[in-house]
Amino acid sequence: MTTVLVADDDRDIRDLVAFKLEAAGFDVLVSGDGDDAYASAVQHRPDVAVLDVMMPGLSGLQVLQRLRSHPEMGSTRVILLTAKAQEADVESGFSMGADDYVVKPFSPRELLSRVQAVLARSSA
Repeated sequence: MTTVLVADDDRDIRDLVAFKLEAAGFDVLVSGDGDDAYASAVQHRPDVAVLDVMMPGLSGLQVLQRLRSHPEMGSTRVILLTAKAQEADVESGFSMGADDYVVKPFSPRELLSRVQAVLARSSA
């Protein structure tokens, strides 16, 4: 089964995204802060990580950097989910290795489509 890690300090967003992904058949892990997200990613090796950029502890960008530098985590696809919508923020996310960038507020259906598209690209 495909595993998705959802890390967001906003419980409502985290629960909404987890519900939508579980309904689509994904195994979902949830984290409320960056430190837990990184530890969970290393322990469980999710196929995709959906990371809020602004979280307590490690930011989503810091988690992304650590995943990209970890020798066994390079295949984990990362989608940044954030309110930071400036062009420089988006560019920074992609330059750090994000596979996709979704701006809040967002459509849960669109996020699900983006998770599926990232997975399809990685298996092609």
